[in-house]
Amino acid sequence: MLFNSYIFILFFLPITLIFYFLFNHLGKDRIAKAYLLGMSLWFYGYFNPSYLAIICVSICVNYCFSKKMAKAKANLRKCLLVLGIVFNVGLIFYFKYYDFFISNINTAFGTDFVLKNIMLPLGISFFTFQQISFIVDSYKGETKDYSFLEYALFVAFFPQLVAGPIVLHSELIPQFKDKNRLKPDYDNLSKGLMMFTRGLSKKILIADTFGNAVDYGFSRAALYVTGENALSPREIMIVMLAYTFQIYFDFSGYSDMATGIGAMFNLKIPMNFNSPYKALSVADFWKRWHMTLTRFLTTYIYIPLGGNRKGKLRTYINIMIVFLVSGLWHGANWTFILWGIIHGLGQCFNKLTHSIYLRIYNGLERMRLGKAWTTILKVVQWGVTFIFINVTWLLFRADSVKQFTDLLKRLFVPYYYVGTEVLEYFRIPKIRYVFNLIGVEMTDMQTLVFSTFVIMAAALGLVLWAPNNYECKYKKNVSNLIVTALLLVICIVSMGKVSAFLYFNF
Repeated sequence: MLFNSYIFILFFLPITLIFYFLFNHLGKDRIAKAYLLGMSLWFYGYFNPSYLAIICVSICVNYCFSKKMAKAKANLRKCLLVLGIVFNVGLIFYFKYYDFFISNINTAFGTDFVLKNIMLPLGISFFTFQQISFIVDSYKGETKDYSFLEYALFVAFFPQLVAGPIVLHSELIPQFKDKNRLKPDYDNLSKGLMMFTRGLSKKILIADTFGNAVDYGFSRAALYVTGENALSPREIMIVMLAYTFQIYFDFSGYSDMATGIGAMFNLKIPMNFNSPYKALSVADFWKRWHMTLTRFLTTYIYIPLGGNRKGKLRTYINIMIVFLVSGLWHGANWTFILWGIIHGLGQCFNKLTHSIYLRIYNGLERMRLGKAWTTILKVVQWGVTFIFINVTWLLFRADSVKQFTDLLKRLFVPYYYVGTEVLEYFRIPKIRYVFNLIGVEMTDMQTLVFSTFVIMAAALGLVLWAPNNYECKYKKNVSNLIVTALLLVICIVSMGKVSAFLYFNF
């Protein structure tokens, strides 16, 4: 089920909230938790009931591992930890990477092993990583004596189930047990509704608008590599920038909606998105983008590998391993692997040059050159980082590494034509008539170019200067009520074509 669907907004969410709080009001908190778990599983299996068998088996097996570890001696506990990690990694490998692995074996060695065309279960990377963190924490003795119902609800709670954030048991299960959170809180309900509506508008009104242009651009790139029908350099730049904004508003929108729904249930879901396009370096970007994935990779891979405690060379190797895992986590394609490697190299470069930047900043301050030069340096850092992110997003979205390299080559072809087809997706209705009213004559092509520029500039302005939804104050007043109601109505009316969130693929 999708957040941006009629059945979710008009039926699923209201009845889930009503009966959850009703059961709690009647003193049936265990029934309330069981009901919420059942609704979460319905949410997950809505499109494909076969998904339910996978997540239910995964939950049961991991819970058994954690319970056995609580009673086992040190050696047996270590064996159980290894078996638990192997089980979870094996689950992801089979459903997500088996065909990719076999197809590469066939290509490398000329074999003809049959591909199974295995269907990828929704959110398997998210709920599996979440359970790996629980298994590791159980081994360390950091998990409490949670009941099976509490554990299952922690894994399957529907707002964060299929696209994150990757929540820790210590962040969510104690909230399910907190008696003060079992009654409706109208401040949380209003805040949650406002966050949900703003996230929904990001997805439907902004991300999907850019997504239409991206889909068109890559469909053309798949058909035409060279020649007159191939994308021109300017069209590639438009499509690349469009995808940069699409994935930003798509993922940001989902994160806002997940957090908003959690607030409606009086549950605080951890922050997962903190204005990442404001980043001044690759390292800063990963502190802001998919923050809970960065936390997982740091806590459960980077630090156990030794982190930065075993010398510079080992530190860089550990960073590359972490980003290789990040690339693989995102998908079974060489584009994701290369994307992870490039970001790893960017992180290593940032670590190498960090001391140089500090010296420059300190030198500017000592020379008392004022804030102007410091600001210029930050703008340069931001520009380099933003270009790096744009180019690597192009790789992330490409169907293959070859398609990515072909698009990069065409960026340097001296061919400046821009077709109206890609610009049509950014047409602002009636804008030409507005110019005519003020006495400015514009051709249709000039109108399209102007509309595209305005929409791109507006999107850039939003990501750089609009306050983060986590930082906003959600006051219960008439203006917020009107804006929220208006946005919600516009979004519901605009939901004719329902599109899945991009991170559902991972």
